[in-house]
Amino acid sequence: MSNPKDFARLPGFRDFPPEELALRTHLFEAWRRVATRYGFREYDAPPLEALDLYVEKSGEEIVGQLYSFTDKGGREVSLRPEMTPSLARVLGERSRAMPKPIRWFAIPQLFRYERQQRGRLREHFQWNVDLVGAAGPEAEAEVLAVALDGLREVGLGAEHIRARVSDRRLLAGILGALGVPESHLLPCYGVVDKVEREPRERILERLVDEVGLPEEVAEGVVSLFDAPELDAVEARFGDDPAVAPHLASLRSFLSILDDLGFGEYVDFDLTIVRGLAYYTGVVFEIFDRAGEFRAVAGGGRYDRLLELVGGEPLPAVGFGMGDVVLSDLLNERGLAPDTGHSVDHFIVAIGANQAPLARRIAASLRGRGRSVVYDVRGQSVRKQFSAAANEGAREVVVLGPDEVARGVAVIRSMELGTEREVELSDLLSDAAVGA
Repeated sequence: MSNPKDFARLPGFRDFPPEELALRTHLFEAWRRVATRYGFREYDAPPLEALDLYVEKSGEEIVGQLYSFTDKGGREVSLRPEMTPSLARVLGERSRAMPKPIRWFAIPQLFRYERQQRGRLREHFQWNVDLVGAAGPEAEAEVLAVALDGLREVGLGAEHIRARVSDRRLLAGILGALGVPESHLLPCYGVVDKVEREPRERILERLVDEVGLPEEVAEGVVSLFDAPELDAVEARFGDDPAVAPHLASLRSFLSILDDLGFGEYVDFDLTIVRGLAYYTGVVFEIFDRAGEFRAVAGGGRYDRLLELVGGEPLPAVGFGMGDVVLSDLLNERGLAPDTGHSVDHFIVAIGANQAPLARRIAASLRGRGRSVVYDVRGQSVRKQFSAAANEGAREVVVLGPDEVARGVAVIRSMELGTEREVELSDLLSDAAVGA
């Protein structure tokens, strides 16, 4: 026989036995309920795409993070690492004929060949929500509201989570006002993204050595994060024509979120920049308030992606929310659902002669939407009752020879320990079960 260790689960991948699949199902159902409430429609796309689709969006360096290979037709392909390029491809073929805005969502399984760490595996499921064909803060606030409402739906309130928001256009205007050339913005974003994780001296050093900024300009950039609050930024840069319009747009975005009931969830944070070349406006990441986990979700405005894959130039905003970090957070906060198994009825046949009747009752009750289990192993009565407990049966229907001869059965409540007799004809018609 083969050694079972030869078939161990691949590193970074998960099995989903029923109790763990129950949590995943709980998340998917909540995500679908919320997306539908906001008028979004579900779509899907193949899990295998042309490798060039991801290289076009993220550059050649992404190839090392992908499950990519040459297929039997000689095509360079990859398991999808994210969903937005597939969305852009699908819409690139049909968006011109569609009414705008387009509200779509998906729950794909994604794959990345990365180093495993807490909250990051080599596969995960992700809730992707995108609003395409609408510019401005109204669309951006609507999408962030969906993300926050999805978390609220699974029990995470403002006391548990916060959305840290910024605007790439606003940051570009501020950095320009501080003397950062436009050609240096992208590497500067990369350093800003690490402000919270590295000491001030290291940030200053990187701005000078890696980005190539003069020391006085680098000092100005670092000082920006000494007083990063929106009011302080507005007091310092609000009169700059390259900054003022984006401040006004961000104020409008925050006001709309307040109208939608999510004002207390949101904090302004200039260190949020997201991907280096992907986002073009408002960006956000959602974290647990205690700061114990990676980002639960992230997203923002991306207005150029559809053009990259041959589509029409449409404004777009969206987010992705992974199941790994969210599942860990719910478990840690005691908010994961009870995944215990239960059924409505377990039918105990005292003797073999009652087995056909047990099957008929099971068929009748199942036909009326009840969950029913009966013994399929020919076990003793004691073991049948033990099986009923293992199944989490709310009621046990006992078919004894004397009772059946009188045309009745005994129903025992497993919670209360009470018993009652019911007519077999009522059992078969579901009239008295569960009353």
